[in-house]
Amino acid sequence: MEEYLNYHKISRNDWQSLYENSIPPLTEEELNEIKSLNDSISLKDVQEVYVPLVHLIRIYHKAQESLTMSKGLFLRKLLPTPPFILGISGSVAVGKSTTARLLQILLSRTFKRLHVELITTDGFLYPTDYLLERDMLQRKGFPESYDMERLIRFLSEVKSGKEEVSSPVYSHEIYDIVKGEENITNRPDILIVEGINVLQLPQNQRIYVSDFFDFSIYVDASEENIKKWYKERFEALLDSAFQDSTNYYYAFAQLPRKQALEEADKVWNKINKVNLEQYILPTRQRADVILHKNDGHELDTIYLRKY
Repeated sequence: MEEYLNYHKISRNDWQSLYENSIPPLTEEELNEIKSLNDSISLKDVQEVYVPLVHLIRIYHKAQESLTMSKGLFLRKLLPTPPFILGISGSVAVGKSTTARLLQILLSRTFKRLHVELITTDGFLYPTDYLLERDMLQRKGFPESYDMERLIRFLSEVKSGKEEVSSPVYSHEIYDIVKGEENITNRPDILIVEGINVLQLPQNQRIYVSDFFDFSIYVDASEENIKKWYKERFEALLDSAFQDSTNYYYAFAQLPRKQALEEADKVWNKINKVNLEQYILPTRQRADVILHKNDGHELDTIYLRKY
């Protein structure tokens, strides 16, 4: 297909043979703790897809270290190796969060002496009050709803080796930034940055978020499947929110289920579908690796950028 023109297309069977490791470095219980509500990832997926992926990331990490050393030789001074930053993008409900949390564990256990941290770009969304004041709430998740200057400043400070870099905390339960709370990133050796916007073009900024990345992944699936998973996740959230009045999904949980799912359809068609087609999917070609999922949430094809 033309949209994958600059990629090696690798079947799952071929991919798993590229790096063999018979024992996944985590347990079923650990996997269940990190996977999203309706994600059906298995230890077999970890072994056959993610373990080879971590091996590939390791190759990129070694190349970064080698380049830093060569630059130091050229400049005739010792240069510290900057944090290796890995970006993970894709649509809502496609499984980005599970991928990010899983890679954090696998990379921590692969690079035992290195400090691996994870952050999501949700924390860089403008607060709900800010969006309401500007009549932007229906554009939440679109490029203009993020404080991109703060995100870029955050990545610049991390990349430069600043000891403590703060960022806002986002709660999916209240669907907003948590006032008074901050996440502190403390000089990671590897930083995973997960979010729908990490591969997008700048709006008014002069640089890309992805300019800071040493490796990037796009989690892919058909729009039909993503919509199905979004509705499944929406319904699962209703089941868990109906007794918690502070939860964003509480109001939806009080509606008849059919009506609530109709609201989910509206949100998908007016917001998520538009965002996917106009702003998220066009960034897929910027990823180093594309992980494609079939309708069973199973990774079936891997695309590796040629150049």
